[in-house]
Amino acid sequence: MAATLSVSATQLLSLPRPVFLSRKLHVHAYGFPFPSRSPSSRLVISENRAICSAPELLNSTSMAEEVGLDETVTLRDLCGNHVPDHVLRRVEEVGYVIPTDVQRQALPTLFSGLDCVLHAQTGSGKTLTYLLLIFSVINTQRSAVQALIVVPTRELGMQVTKVARTLAAKPTESDLEQNSCTIMALLDGGSLKRHKTWLKAEPPTIVVATIGSLCQMLEKRILTLESMQVLVIDEVDFMFNSSKEVSSLRKLLTSYSSINNRQTIFASASIPQHRRFVHDCIQQKWTKSNVVHVHVNPVEPMPSCLHHRFVICSKNMRLHALLSLLQTDAPESGIIFVGEQSEKSKKAGNAPPTTLLMDFLTASYKGDSDILLLEEDMNFNLRATSLSELRQGGGYLLVSTDLAARGVDLPETTHIYNFDLPRTVTNYLHRAGRTGRKPFSDEKCFVTNILTSEERFVLQRYENELMFNCEELLI
Repeated sequence: MAATLSVSATQLLSLPRPVFLSRKLHVHAYGFPFPSRSPSSRLVISENRAICSAPELLNSTSMAEEVGLDETVTLRDLCGNHVPDHVLRRVEEVGYVIPTDVQRQALPTLFSGLDCVLHAQTGSGKTLTYLLLIFSVINTQRSAVQALIVVPTRELGMQVTKVARTLAAKPTESDLEQNSCTIMALLDGGSLKRHKTWLKAEPPTIVVATIGSLCQMLEKRILTLESMQVLVIDEVDFMFNSSKEVSSLRKLLTSYSSINNRQTIFASASIPQHRRFVHDCIQQKWTKSNVVHVHVNPVEPMPSCLHHRFVICSKNMRLHALLSLLQTDAPESGIIFVGEQSEKSKKAGNAPPTTLLMDFLTASYKGDSDILLLEEDMNFNLRATSLSELRQGGGYLLVSTDLAARGVDLPETTHIYNFDLPRTVTNYLHRAGRTGRKPFSDEKCFVTNILTSEERFVLQRYENELMFNCEELLI
């Protein structure tokens, strides 16, 4: 096997000629078996190293060479002449001046036109990263859908839409030559009739969509993707592991659009077996063969400001243990995660665990925070109301299933309580990632797990896989 070369991301950008590496052989696809073949050459960038095996990639980093990848670079420096000035001004007005690690490492690659897998901690700035790319390529003079962002939940879609509309706010008088950028939220629970009318009258520039609503429009040919330049799949691992969505997602990637006509970005904080996934992106033709894997903080999957704790008690004492923790911590803003109700419990006519917990806290907890609920079975209006109330300011305790664990951005959250231990290490990562979401902040945040003694070994496995230490609390 040929020798490999490892260099830092900064060193990579100044290499005078391409460096060829050996190819890796993977046995099967990410959830879908196929004949064993070696992947095409590709570039992998991580915080500690960048490995290159495609000659054209080094030629596509001239913009990164100009700005460098040091810590003094601003977002404006990184975006250079790629992003319109009025968008950059909006970015700065809302407080984004210094790039996060993922923005510093990924933007030069994205602006070069390469497909990319953005793999970075929760709250690391992936959304802004791909939105800056989108604003760099769209042409507001054209009346066509030029960018599509696919999300797994309505809540994440609303959040992404809000950020995109903030950046695309109507230009000031000095920017009259700039047409406004229209953004449609095509989300489950929305009015498809109203969206049909809009799409027929004048297609939006950017569409943020859940896969179900999107495919309805595509199948009826109300929405077409012939002019799409950028396709983003957010929380990609979650969507590929959902049996309800995976067939529609694969159809979107291979039938409704072509990898040759678009730039494809996959984003998530967790991509299990990520090397295999990147390989599959190439083999299944979800991306071009020179796709780049930007893996930020691979040695530290979660923010360093998180402090992990656990309490051991019997099942019938969990409510009292939670109450004691809340009284001791007095969190201004926190999320309490509860497991989904089992089908057996539903058939028996039992109340959902979220309802039981809400009733208990309403009766017993005397803190100042508002107690709110977010779960899958709520109708979309109630779910939207809960999130709206959370974002209006003031303290809150949100009781939620894993619906809130993916992508929901509540930067004021300082405490996470796992009333039920998450079923997988990936779910733990995403639940914990709902706190510690203020970039460059050293504020200490807490993730507390309420366990039975039998569950301790599960938490230990999560500690080993995610490389964190959990402190036991005695209450």
